[in-house]
Amino acid sequence: MASEDKSLNFIEQIIEEDLKSGLSQSKLHFRFPPEPNGYLHIGHASSIALNFGLGIDYQSPVNLRFDDTNPEKEEQEFVDAIKKDVEWLGYTWAEERYASDYFQQLYDWAVLLIKKDKAYVDSQSSEDMAIQKGTPSTIGTDSPYRNRSVEENLGLFERMKNGEFEAGTHILRAKIDMKSTNMLMRDPIMYRILHKEHHRTGDAWKIYPMYDWAHGQSDYLEGISHSFCTLEFLPHRELYDWFLDQILEDNKLRPKQREFARRNLSHTVVSKRKLQQLVKEKHVKGWNDPRMSTISGLRRRGYTAASLRNFANTTGIAKRDNLINVSVLEFCIREDLNKIAPRVMAVLDPVKLVITNYPEGKEEWLEAENNQEDENAGFRKVPFSRELYIEREDFLEEAPAKFFRLTLGKEVRLKNAYIIKGESVKKDEDGNITEIQVTYDTDSLSGSGTEASQRKVSGTLHWVSISHAVEAEVRMYDRLFTDEAPDSYKDKNFLDFVNPKSLEIITGFVEPSLSTAQNEDKFQFQRLGYFTVDKDSTPSKLVFNKTVGLKDAWEEKGKKEENSINNSLKDINKYFKVETKPERIAIESAIGESIKNVSSFSLLQNSLKKNINNNKGSLLFAQFILKYSILKSKDFEEDDIKKLYTMSLRSESTYVRSKALLNLRDIEDSNLRNQFDDDILKLFSNPPKNASEREIEILKEMVKI
Repeated sequence: MASEDKSLNFIEQIIEEDLKSGLSQSKLHFRFPPEPNGYLHIGHASSIALNFGLGIDYQSPVNLRFDDTNPEKEEQEFVDAIKKDVEWLGYTWAEERYASDYFQQLYDWAVLLIKKDKAYVDSQSSEDMAIQKGTPSTIGTDSPYRNRSVEENLGLFERMKNGEFEAGTHILRAKIDMKSTNMLMRDPIMYRILHKEHHRTGDAWKIYPMYDWAHGQSDYLEGISHSFCTLEFLPHRELYDWFLDQILEDNKLRPKQREFARRNLSHTVVSKRKLQQLVKEKHVKGWNDPRMSTISGLRRRGYTAASLRNFANTTGIAKRDNLINVSVLEFCIREDLNKIAPRVMAVLDPVKLVITNYPEGKEEWLEAENNQEDENAGFRKVPFSRELYIEREDFLEEAPAKFFRLTLGKEVRLKNAYIIKGESVKKDEDGNITEIQVTYDTDSLSGSGTEASQRKVSGTLHWVSISHAVEAEVRMYDRLFTDEAPDSYKDKNFLDFVNPKSLEIITGFVEPSLSTAQNEDKFQFQRLGYFTVDKDSTPSKLVFNKTVGLKDAWEEKGKKEENSINNSLKDINKYFKVETKPERIAIESAIGESIKNVSSFSLLQNSLKKNINNNKGSLLFAQFILKYSILKSKDFEEDDIKKLYTMSLRSESTYVRSKALLNLRDIEDSNLRNQFDDDILKLFSNPPKNASEREIEILKEMVKI
């Protein structure tokens, strides 16, 4: 039974109630039923964790069943990838099953339904059938073939099975209720003709069962007690139960379908169709591209099975679909890697540093701790010499007071090594720094116990010895989409939000201890983030993938953009208080620059929507968003834009009216502009008393247009 020391989610509560009502625990049997038409993604990982987790908690079997009823989209490649992903996540299935195992039984049951006059062969075109099924607000009408005789239906269905008809000429439908308020109950399709070779059954079948017909019956045949699926299958439950009613035997366990909310992850997509589109159109480099939300992609990027299981447990099971910020997933991998990843030194944007008072040709092997979070991780030796690489951003020739890294005349510590002091720089003909010259305190070696070694300095830098450094290709991955919900906008293509900076490939240098690193080995590059060895690595060329940064840079960016919007909104009131045109221009310019730097589609949309009200400052700010943001009018809800212009043109402020007129003048949608011709003419023929000269000029120009 489920652990009593934790609160039960609603799925566990369902099981507990069934056990209390007389269901034997020995009858509990779960399944994970993927369709082998693509690679599994993060949403599947949560479903896997749910079903196999229930199996662990209740000590019950869990089947891995492939719902392979559509040979047009299913491949053995996907079967193999799914099995690999489930195993990698740490789960073991009781039995490996396939819907195709039951094709003959499903066919026999379909024949039984025909004999009971509960199924018939329909010969309508798909277009005619769509009309005949009606709409959610209108009832359907019977197919002209609904009353075929049992004998005719049996004959046609047999000929369909034998491959005598072309695809699309006939289908088998259940005879249920064409007036049902549930569209799925209006004589749903059970079989369609497909002359396609199946990855398991070859060309043995010319007809294939629909998902709704195969799924529940497969559960029944396997003795599944609870069939858990996502919320989009809630309307299917009535059909699931109807099909079971037709074949259920009294002494057999009846499966129970129940639904839970899909976990949608921000800044990505979890639709197999859209993931496949990303692959086919080469926005990514395959299903296992580290930017993909697939389990194989996340694994290649450096995510651990433990982090994905923890993510599933952290986000829990809900009854409503929700959008989970990807920062939650990133927190889970940081938390795991912080415990297990060795700390190493790497420099990704190198600049040469020379310790002028360090003897030429000398080298030392210094002791470095592998992971302070793991007392058993031990230590390693890292080479130190006169010439090092440090990060270019760790030095400023002229630095502000709160710059806690290296600058001229200032001391910092080199990690695991000595305290150094900036002395001078060398530059190329373009003024770029090519070499930083420093001196070191010979008595300041870290851990030596000397007085000098215990001296406090303002910062610590990582480094690598140039003569010992190993060159590496480093793939700096970022979020694949710039918007948190790229596929949630009805008038936008999700591909419009593909992040052009989601991958940057650079050359860096790592300490020599990494020269023997193997595929999927994970490290913390100190002060930079967590990185994983990619499968493209060879003995002669190391390749690392950035898994995640040490901090959530996107959260910081998001907060910065929100603050920028909020501060600009505060500054808008100054626009109405200043007395001169240059002052107003300066304020607008500053606000405009802030808005231009906001890249969040949803933040801009929400900001505009919130500011459509009778406050003149709000209306002016919304007009500034239209003028200066990266979005166009068509990117906002049409009703919102119309409302904004209507309210702005009727505003008490000449500045609001003027800005609205200018935006209308320059708008890309002439049809939208024309809708406000009457308002513009009204303003022109009877200008408000407070209309400025500029507003009058704009009106004259608009009327001529």
